[in-house]
Amino acid sequence: MNAPTPVSTTRTIDLPQGLSVTVDEYGENGEGGCVLLLHGGAGPRTMTGLATALSEHVFALAPTHPGFDGTPRPEWCDSVADLAEAYLDLLDTLDLTDVMVIGNSIGGWIASEMALRDTKGRIGALTLLNAVGIHANMQANKVIDPRTLPPAAVAKLSFANAAFRPDFSSFTDQQRAAAAANQQTLSVYGGAGFTYDPKLRGRLHRITVPVLVAWGEEDGIANATYGRGYADAFTNGRFVPVSDAGHFPQIEQLGQTLSAIGDFVDKVVKPDLAA
Repeated sequence: MNAPTPVSTTRTIDLPQGLSVTVDEYGENGEGGCVLLLHGGAGPRTMTGLATALSEHVFALAPTHPGFDGTPRPEWCDSVADLAEAYLDLLDTLDLTDVMVIGNSIGGWIASEMALRDTKGRIGALTLLNAVGIHANMQANKVIDPRTLPPAAVAKLSFANAAFRPDFSSFTDQQRAAAAANQQTLSVYGGAGFTYDPKLRGRLHRITVPVLVAWGEEDGIANATYGRGYADAFTNGRFVPVSDAGHFPQIEQLGQTLSAIGDFVDKVVKPDLAA
C-alpha cells in the first residue's frame, strides 16, 4: 500500500521549563479523536505516512523530539522520562483528551512512560510499534544496540524488504552529518541502558488503558518474542504480528498496520461505536 501524500502544517509550541517542540499537525482538531505519533531514532519522517493515513479519520500530531533534525534541546531534557513529561505537557497545552499515543521503537518507550505518568487521564490508549524500553528476560531476545554496528548493517536488520533500506552511499555530507547528529541525540535520551530501563517491565502492569503491541515479525533489532513479552507486561495488552516487516511496520506494511490499529479501536478501545 502506498502512503498518501502528506498534507500537514508545522508549528513550534512552547512548553514549560523553556522547552519548545516542533509539531507536524495532520487533519482537523475537531471531535473525531486524536493520535500522538512518536518517532524512533530514525527520525520524524518515519511516522509521516502513518500520520497522513490516520488523519483521514482523526487529528494527528507528530512532534520531533527536541534535538532531532536540528531542533533545539535544552540541556536538562536528556532522558525518555523528560520526553514523556514534555509530551504530557503538550497534551495539556492543547487540551487534548482521549488521545491514542502511537510510538515506534524508542517512541514506544516514551509512550509507555507517558501512560505511567498520566495523572490527568489524557491518554485513552497506546499503540506500540516494535517498541524498545523493557529489559529482555532472555539473552536470545536482547535488543540490538545500533551504536555497535555500521549504518548499512542496522538498515539490513531494520527492514525485511531491501527496497526500503537507505542507500547510505548516496547520502550527501549534509545528510550524513544530520543522521549522525540524530544518533547522538538518541544516545543522550537512551541513557546508560540505551535501549531499556531495567525496571520498566515491572511497572507496566499499572497502565490500565488498552494497549496494542503491533510487531514487524522480521525485525532484527527487537524480535517478535521480545514484542510478545512487552504485550504480556500490560494489564490490557494485545499483541498483533505484522508479516513481511521489520522494525518499521508502519513503513513496510502500512496497510497491515492501519488494519491492526483499526481493529484495535473497533474491538477494544471503542467497541460501542463500532456496534
